[in-house]
Amino acid sequence: MIKRSKKNVTLVLLSALLLLMAAFPVNASTRALSGDIGVHDPAYIVENGTTWVFSTGQGIQVLYSSNGTSFTRGIQVFATEPAWWSQYVPNHTKLDVWAPDIYYYNGKYHLYYSISSFGSNTSAISLITCTSIAKGDWVDQGVVVSSNSSSTYNAIDPNVFADKNGNLFMAFGSWFAGIYITAIDKNTMKPTGNSYRVATKSGGIEGASVIYNGSTGYYYLFVSIGNCCQGTNSTYKVAVGRSTSVFGPYYAKDGTSMLNGGATVIDSGNAAWIGPGGQDVPSTNLIVRHAYSAADNGNPKLLISDLYWDSSGWPYYN
Repeated sequence: MIKRSKKNVTLVLLSALLLLMAAFPVNASTRALSGDIGVHDPAYIVENGTTWVFSTGQGIQVLYSSNGTSFTRGIQVFATEPAWWSQYVPNHTKLDVWAPDIYYYNGKYHLYYSISSFGSNTSAISLITCTSIAKGDWVDQGVVVSSNSSSTYNAIDPNVFADKNGNLFMAFGSWFAGIYITAIDKNTMKPTGNSYRVATKSGGIEGASVIYNGSTGYYYLFVSIGNCCQGTNSTYKVAVGRSTSVFGPYYAKDGTSMLNGGATVIDSGNAAWIGPGGQDVPSTNLIVRHAYSAADNGNPKLLISDLYWDSSGWPYYN
């Protein structure tokens, strides 16, 4: 029989505890991701245990993961450019597609996306649908909303969400006159009625993502402020405001209306991850975004974090 001293047993138990803590870190709020995690403006959804992330890029870029942490690049959604794109955005660059958003409703996955040209508000938000992301049986549903040089708004960065009663809405917009929200018809999954401006900010605002938190009774409008797309020189930040109504007014934590530039910054990045933004908030306990990696020459990477709520009903994450 092998005899072990109390000291040896203690060391064995301590080693086992350290291994367990490494595997399941206490208060770990940001996932340790691996594989191909290059994204910009990620949109997140889980289908039958598989995590899917759609993002800006050629034909809409796709990542997938069986465990939510190790990702593989899939086949882009569009292999060729639909002919009607050029009708709405004549200067569009081939298969360059921006800021998709994915929403499951009534047995279908609805993938919204933007086509535009940088610095212009000649843009269009469009929609394709499928019954299974894994199967990839996508059907083109055409344009959702468009804008041109005579429009005040910019038809990019769609985000579809439900209110507390299950009615559907879409937030969209950018620098050009800010962020708008419009009601969505559940039959067509396209806008019905007017669009209402809910946020503006000098120096840049875009990438809206809205969610209702039943625990606090507020709608939260997450936005990206500042400049994207400049690698480690990007100044993107994730900011938020809240309202008791879908159409606002939304207020920052200091009481400033988002229509007057108010926005409470909750992530300004750090030395490793610069210019976080393009966020998607798929639930009240999760936030997904990109940031520019200082370790990888400023290339944008996927970040996924647990979302928390403080005692005053404001979101935060680590």
